[in-house]
Amino acid sequence: MNTSVETREIKIAHSPDSDDAFMFYGLATNKVRVPGLRFSHTLCDIETLNRKAIDKAYYDVTAISFHAYPYIADKYAMMPSGGSVGDGYGPMIVSPKPFTVDEIKSVKLAVPGLLTTAYLALKLFAPGVPTEVVPFDQIIPQVLAGNYEAGLIIHEGQLTYGKSGLQKIVDLGQWWRELYGLPLPLGGNAIKRDLGPELMATVCKALRDSIQHALDHREAALEYAMQFARDLDPRMADQFVGMYVNERTLDYGADGRQAVDTLLDLGFAKGVIPKRVKVDWVNPA
Repeated sequence: MNTSVETREIKIAHSPDSDDAFMFYGLATNKVRVPGLRFSHTLCDIETLNRKAIDKAYYDVTAISFHAYPYIADKYAMMPSGGSVGDGYGPMIVSPKPFTVDEIKSVKLAVPGLLTTAYLALKLFAPGVPTEVVPFDQIIPQVLAGNYEAGLIIHEGQLTYGKSGLQKIVDLGQWWRELYGLPLPLGGNAIKRDLGPELMATVCKALRDSIQHALDHREAALEYAMQFARDLDPRMADQFVGMYVNERTLDYGADGRQAVDTLLDLGFAKGVIPKRVKVDWVNPA
């Protein structure tokens, strides 16, 4: 007698970064299981994932920049867990030169992608600043090579720029906090609407359980995440993960959701985003 149970594959895509690896540790290592579901993982840089979500909606769950959400809102809802939120910190403008805050607004910047939330925050900070897209992991090398006077950095670069001889000109997360009194929501996990409400809720719970498992088993989860920790030693990897995987990653909270609405409303009002949308949050099972 055949006793095998058919399983459904849930395709997940996220960035190859230590914080994303940490939050998906439970699911990726089968420490967290869901009967009837099998999770497959694809790792890709965030700007590519933004574009893929817009073009093909291939993945059931995908990490996205909040800047990209208005372009995919018809196909995806947002999961209440898995967010990367900068609470008084975030993407930074760095340079080997001591530009003032006013001077940097007219300097051509290397940026990690036009759909990143870093770019959206930059255009809210300095609407007329000239930019050029450079892969996120090449921004610091390109600035050091003299190809750009300054760059907008994300991910681990926020901790490593100093040892490269660069200095921080503006921290956009700090600027946002001072201006609006809110954390800066950078990215989250979107889930395809055509999975249906029940399955969407089940997958949302699985992700939350994976994040909780990592927080509860921090040492093992950090050891797993270290393979994705570009240029970070264990101490700095622990610091970086702590910045972007915490209680807010389990749930954005009321102010976190307000911050998402504020960010997208301002993006529309300033002409960076073409349409106003209200984020549709999934209620987990």
